[in-house]
Amino acid sequence: MASSSAASSLYLPSTFFVLSRRTTLKGQGRFIPPLAVRSLSSFLCYSQRNRPIQSYLLPPSPLKGLGLRLSRSRRQRVRCLNIEMGGAGAGDALMHSFSHSPLGLTNPSELPLPQVALSAKDVGLTEWKGDILAVGVFEADVGKDESGMFENSTLKRLDSHVKGVLSDLTKEEEFSGKVGQSAFARLPGFGFKRVGLIGLGKNGVVPPKVLKGFGETLAGASKTAQATHLGVTFASPEKWSTTLKLDTLSSIAAGVLLGIHEDNRFKSEAKQPILKSLDFLGLSSGPEFDQRFKYVQQVCSGVFLTRQLVNAPANVLTPSKLADEASAIAATYSDVFTAEILDVEQCMELKMGSYLGVAAASANPPKFIHLCYKPPTGDVKTKLAIVGKGLTFDSGGYNLKTGPGCSIELMKFDMGGSAAALGAAKAIGQIKPPGVEVHFIVAACENMISGTGMRPGDVITASNGKTIEVNNTDAEGRLTLADALVYACKQGVDKIVDLATLTGACVVALGSEIAGTFTPNDDLAEEISKASEVTGEKFWRMPMEESYWETMKSGIADMVNTGGRAGGSITAALFLKQFVDDNVKWLHIDMAGPVWSDKKRCATGFGVSTLVEWVLKNSS
Repeated sequence: MASSSAASSLYLPSTFFVLSRRTTLKGQGRFIPPLAVRSLSSFLCYSQRNRPIQSYLLPPSPLKGLGLRLSRSRRQRVRCLNIEMGGAGAGDALMHSFSHSPLGLTNPSELPLPQVALSAKDVGLTEWKGDILAVGVFEADVGKDESGMFENSTLKRLDSHVKGVLSDLTKEEEFSGKVGQSAFARLPGFGFKRVGLIGLGKNGVVPPKVLKGFGETLAGASKTAQATHLGVTFASPEKWSTTLKLDTLSSIAAGVLLGIHEDNRFKSEAKQPILKSLDFLGLSSGPEFDQRFKYVQQVCSGVFLTRQLVNAPANVLTPSKLADEASAIAATYSDVFTAEILDVEQCMELKMGSYLGVAAASANPPKFIHLCYKPPTGDVKTKLAIVGKGLTFDSGGYNLKTGPGCSIELMKFDMGGSAAALGAAKAIGQIKPPGVEVHFIVAACENMISGTGMRPGDVITASNGKTIEVNNTDAEGRLTLADALVYACKQGVDKIVDLATLTGACVVALGSEIAGTFTPNDDLAEEISKASEVTGEKFWRMPMEESYWETMKSGIADMVNTGGRAGGSITAALFLKQFVDDNVKWLHIDMAGPVWSDKKRCATGFGVSTLVEWVLKNSS
């Protein structure tokens, strides 16, 4: 059987526009490079002033990406588009693209995020009116005298007001004030409808993690009761300093906000949060409290964004969509942010062979995202970079994820590092810290399988000239990060923190709640540690054993991309180190464990609050 022509003719107007989300190729009577067409997420053409039509020859393979948004365009109507097919399957591929967006016809609902008024009020407990009043209680506070009454004056007074309900709670629920304990009761006929006790453990300074847990417990109670107004007080805050009060209240407030947030965008009947206010009672008030509550709201808005990005399935959150989200941040906070989104051709000019090698198999084009924050006033004293791994889906490539425990259905969360970076960017755009410039960098793409994909055994070249023998296509995140780290160093930054859901080995070592940190810089490790003490997020510094690099050597290239099972998270960090300049301080965060909650079956938003704290500690 004779084969058909090797090329297909695509007839376009003489003045044409080939458009992606951020880039435009313009031409008049010029040949369109096939690679450029293959790399675009959308293809749009239209005539202007009925100019003559000319012919452009393209091979069949790029046609699968054409026309993706043609029928939905709000641009000038297409006057003439004729396709002459000349390759097997080209017509089917083109027609499929017209009906392929979005896959599954899934469009998430636009639901409002929680809007809760936070306040500190000098109001007596018996005068406050609302739905639930929660009392934070230490173990020492629940002691009773011989008559069975609380020895603690606050609990004694409140228990008298509610006719002994608190005493009954401690007996019936065996409440002793330990961390994690809580008990609530209905109060018909009182100013507040429910009262509750929440345990804080031993008397002393309570860790942020416990305080956020307090807030999440209260959020759960508010959902059950369909509450709109919450109040919080403490049994024994008399000796607390103003700083301790601010830290305590902000951690609890964050716990409540994060606890009531539910990402219901993909449910046919989506519930919306109804909580309106959270009042802290009897701890004084003032502008310093208002300022701290504003900060909590700003950080939580970044966490909400991160959760939504990680939760979004890969048929909705493509690399192009992730780039759109980044551009939206820059547009919203245009006084301090600029955005640059690089397409395939621009990445090729920068010789990002490592990143593009991973992206080569996907029909969804890669997008290299660069947001730059600069303070609105004053000089810049420190330049930082936050680099996030941005695999919007990871099939494993030809080393396909198979077998029990591979969790391929969850590999939408392989962009958790980039989501944390963008969530932090949103918060920073609102806070506007002085004296610090921050670059948020994401090499977004998918790791898929196709005839154009990277194969095991291929040798690719990163943008710093180092060559990599790919012995496992499922160790792709480090390949994308390699070019992202090189790019970050070229921005003249002083410090880099990268975040990635990089290795299962780190989950095996540290579990699902602790992220591993890897760095040759002790002072940078201390900075992240201090920031996490404020936020309650858990990190553990891991060794960077240089002798393990022997397992990463290749016989034909500068290195391989995996070093075997033993010490997998360490060798991954050593790999990344090869792409960071010696004069730049660098820390790698492997967050494969805490990015996702198996219990809640959704994203946690991990990393945002610690990143924001780190940036603020570097600002003047």
